[in-house]
Amino acid sequence: MTDLAVTAASAAAAQASAAASVPMPLVQVFPNGWPQANVMVVFGLLLAFGVLGGLLAARARWLPSITGFMILGLMVGPSGLGLLSGQALGDARVLVDIALGLILFKLGVTLHPVKAMRDKRLLLTSLGEGLATFGAILALMLWIGAPAVVAVLAAAIAVSSSPAVLIHVAEELHAEGPALDNAQQLVAANNVLSFLLFSLALPVALVGERFDIRTSLVLPAYQMLGAVVVSVVVAWLVVFIARLTRQDEEHFRFALVVGAVMLTLGLSQAFKVSGLFAGLALGIACRWLQGRTRITRVELGGGGDVFFVILFVFAGANLHLHEALLYAPIALAFVGARIVAKLGAVYGFGLAFGVPHRQSLASGMLLIPMAGLAIGLVQTTTNLAPELGARISAIVLAAVALFETIGPPIAAFALKLAGEAGRKRCLAEGEAPIEGQSA
Repeated sequence: MTDLAVTAASAAAAQASAAASVPMPLVQVFPNGWPQANVMVVFGLLLAFGVLGGLLAARARWLPSITGFMILGLMVGPSGLGLLSGQALGDARVLVDIALGLILFKLGVTLHPVKAMRDKRLLLTSLGEGLATFGAILALMLWIGAPAVVAVLAAAIAVSSSPAVLIHVAEELHAEGPALDNAQQLVAANNVLSFLLFSLALPVALVGERFDIRTSLVLPAYQMLGAVVVSVVVAWLVVFIARLTRQDEEHFRFALVVGAVMLTLGLSQAFKVSGLFAGLALGIACRWLQGRTRITRVELGGGGDVFFVILFVFAGANLHLHEALLYAPIALAFVGARIVAKLGAVYGFGLAFGVPHRQSLASGMLLIPMAGLAIGLVQTTTNLAPELGARISAIVLAAVALFETIGPPIAAFALKLAGEAGRKRCLAEGEAPIEGQSA
């Protein structure tokens, strides 16, 4: 048997050697047809066209750079020139997950869980505004004849707010002040409440699908609590490492934040828990374990701009104009009801607690954008219950398209209304900003 094996191996080697000695035709050196866009191609195109869109927006002066990113993304996406196909964008989803994870982390560090529970104004405003939004969208969805389970899930998703628009517009305008601080905490609380309401409603939706009662109850709880456990473990690890860094070693802490977010997303995927909620919980856990020192004070800087550009160009490329136009009437009603609920509730609670009018209006307006978490929750529903997810995504994603269009200009206007645009730059230069006016 050994001799036979040796003989067979020798014959195979001889055949391989003979094949290798045959010259390869020139035609085999070149690709067969037009090559498919891989992740690196998508990454390069998103950045190139994103920067172009940002430059065009900067030349217009009145247009936020986010809008420029999204317009150029729409042009190169499937609804535009088609340079990036839906499949290519899907394959590059990991880039967006990292970008959104970093943004959610940065938002999470603004919310200390213990201090938030002791802050009566923040607690009542976030609960009141979130429940008002939930009730308004629930009533709207039931009024248009949507099934109860679709109405409840859509209402839970509508509670969420976009941290990416808030953070990027604030950094672009060098904004700083109480309206922005309050809005950041409210956005973080919105997303926590949205995920909680979604997790409570999901079991009812899953019972009617392909899941039994036990799985329907356990799965949402596992996804939420598992995300918390993953985030706390990673937070403990990175906080321990961050304490070893010196004050001037900011570059190490930036790398540590990126690594922590990627580790959290990777573990979330491995354990099949919510990566979006884990990213937000990671920031909250780091804020809780360490306070606002070192790692929680890391500025994303130029490296963060790369992720912002990718996120918003990707969002623009994924806009489906046909579906947005098809469901435009319902989406407009969705957008209107959500704006009235959020703006009215925040302004009303602001009056009750003696907050200045402009500050209350600005904080409410900064909650209007809706994107990342809403899309993630729609995708979660679609993965678990495809038919149910299709009903929800038709309405929610059409509304997201509108929010992504009007959100950046509204956020920029809100910061100027509160007199907080340019304040960070003025303070850095030792100048006093003019009250109620952008610098």
